[in-house]
Amino acid sequence: MSLLAVGVSHQTAPVALLEQFAMGPDDRVKALHELVAGDHVSEALVLATCNRIEVFAEVEKFHGGVADVSRVLARQAGATVEELSPYVTVHYEDQAVSHLFTVAAGLDSMVVGETQVLGQLRAAYALAREEGTVGRALHPVAQRALRVGKRVHTETGIDRAGASLVSVALDRAEELIGSLRDRTVLVVGAGSMGALAATTLARRGAAVVISSRTEVSAHRLAGSVGGRSAPLADLPTELAAADVLVTCTGATGLVVGTDVVAAAIAGRGGRPLAVVDLALPRDVDPGVAGLPGVHVV
Repeated sequence: MSLLAVGVSHQTAPVALLEQFAMGPDDRVKALHELVAGDHVSEALVLATCNRIEVFAEVEKFHGGVADVSRVLARQAGATVEELSPYVTVHYEDQAVSHLFTVAAGLDSMVVGETQVLGQLRAAYALAREEGTVGRALHPVAQRALRVGKRVHTETGIDRAGASLVSVALDRAEELIGSLRDRTVLVVGAGSMGALAATTLARRGAAVVISSRTEVSAHRLAGSVGGRSAPLADLPTELAAADVLVTCTGATGLVVGTDVVAAAIAGRGGRPLAVVDLALPRDVDPGVAGLPGVHVV
């Protein structure tokens, strides 16, 4: 029995393909059980983030394990194994362990050193434990990876060298429209990414407005950063007044259409709008990038 890592990430695949791997809680559970039901996989852990989906599995045979995992990944993406294969990376035995540690440390992230992936790995491991898909092989490896990742972040200063994806995106927005201090920023989404964005924006002196499908969550997050909340139904009105739109909902379809943004900028007198879409799949219609006065990060 040996450890196998099979996945697709921002390093190998275009955004359009990564979007096809968007997984809700039920999808993750289904994938775990499909994996261990295969002929060659005895244990499995699925790490699904904005920029990657990777399966870490204990397998009996290399080729059989790759085939089993690839079939599950292809099904999730709505593609064939053949269509997916050019974008898939495979690590085996010691290389798989090394890769898991590298991911946990944030060294394989789009923004090197970001910390979110460590929490995402912890959640992936917890789910696999709940579903009974990790055992003697994956338990110690996953636990060691979490310890290594934590030590890297606390002892090396890599967090300072590599800012979070949110910070990098907001830096880019400031390059486009100027300082965010006293600017109105509409954050659509009140999950972990929305909370990170809102906190970062508040530290930069922005006036933060939180909108979410769950108004209680939006209100709670807004209160924690000294901002205000707004119903998602008020998106057109709020967008017309905002200087920056940040989206991170985790929805499986578009949340902000081109027509909504076009209507919002019609009465702005040429005032620019920066759009920061942190979601995968994308929240904002790609057509928004073609609108006058709109800068998409």
